[in-house]
Amino acid sequence: MRYADGGGLTPKARQYRESVRLEAAVLFDEGVPPREVARRLRVTAKSAYQWHQAWREYGAGGLASRGPGGQRCKLSARCREKLAEYLE
Repeated sequence: MRYADGGGLTPKARQYRESVRLEAAVLFDEGVPPREVARRLRVTAKSAYQWHQAWREYGAGGLASRGPGGQRCKLSARCREKLAEYLE
């Protein structure tokens, strides 16, 4: 993986992206087609169609953030502490 934090997104950036997806859910509720949602929210049509499918299957909860991506650290807490000491 190139980035340590799921593509390099900060928590603030993840929150912003989630807010865009949840705004899309509101538009889907109003019957706005995915292509129009993409235009209004300035995202790709592919994203809008994927969000629409997730919204149909799981509702707005299907568009909620799942947190940072990537694997969890396999080091124990003690090993992480020692690593931090070595790096300092």
